[in-house]
Amino acid sequence: MNRIDRLSAMLTQLQAKRRITARTLADRFDISLRTVYRDIRALEESGVPIIGEAGIGYSIMEGYRLPPVMFTREEAFSLLVAEKIAQTLTDQHNTDQIHSAMFKIRSILRTSEKKLLEEVDENIAIRPPRNSLHKMNPPDMLQKILNSIAAQKVLHIHYSTIRKEEVSERDIEPIGIYFANDHWYLIAHCHLRQGYRTFRTDRVQSIHSTDRDFQQRHPSLLKYLASLQKKQRLIKVVLHINASIAKYIKEEKYQQGFVLQNEKDDVVEMIFMVSSIYGISRWIMKMAEHAQVIEPDHLKNHVVEMAQKILDRYENS
Repeated sequence: MNRIDRLSAMLTQLQAKRRITARTLADRFDISLRTVYRDIRALEESGVPIIGEAGIGYSIMEGYRLPPVMFTREEAFSLLVAEKIAQTLTDQHNTDQIHSAMFKIRSILRTSEKKLLEEVDENIAIRPPRNSLHKMNPPDMLQKILNSIAAQKVLHIHYSTIRKEEVSERDIEPIGIYFANDHWYLIAHCHLRQGYRTFRTDRVQSIHSTDRDFQQRHPSLLKYLASLQKKQRLIKVVLHINASIAKYIKEEKYQQGFVLQNEKDDVVEMIFMVSSIYGISRWIMKMAEHAQVIEPDHLKNHVVEMAQKILDRYENS
């Protein structure tokens, strides 16, 4: 990257972040700290009001507005793909905000870039998961959760539990949301349970903002998930799966905690590490006679119990 391109990219980095360190810029552009200092000085001399604080980093003076950013063809395509994904995997309110943001972005694109996006728009599709948030209420759930995290305000929800099939009222302090296995999950400190709990957003029947402050400081979502992973005692699961169907579960197995596999004649031995046997047991049942549990014994027993219940239901019908 030549210096002109690097200065332009560095300006974009400064605009995108509230504060950024010299070390972060050096790592981002693979340059030395001395080069960073020279580039920052060049930007200052060109009229960009950069504030530098020792030990903290650089920021652009509040109120200063940079000229519109120009996008490359590849960046424009990536934005279109991101828009499609966000429209499919988030709720209706979030989709409306994304539409609004993309209109603003399109307004600063060159005419050639706009034409390209129009031409490929109908050639990109994201198939929605079965539990799309567009089908759920409330339509602005994700925004309320994110606003709660930003403002550090308690949320009041009505939550439906799958096991007891009952609705409970909860006051929660959200720390983050994540998408996995076709579902959005909310992790929050629950006042009712006096601890951190994971809530599936499709089971939240209503959500209301309050003016009550969080009662305590919470870790970030990434730090919480990292600490949770360290605390969990994982269970080793060994399965024998018929080689004839193993090729059809190449993607699914990774969602179940897949670690490694060994091929043995007409059987593929797969090893998984899971935090609970209940999720993987249902996945095993989907493969019927094509899968066999080798270990642990309590997983074998659980699968047998599930199969027996199915048999009893048909015999008694």
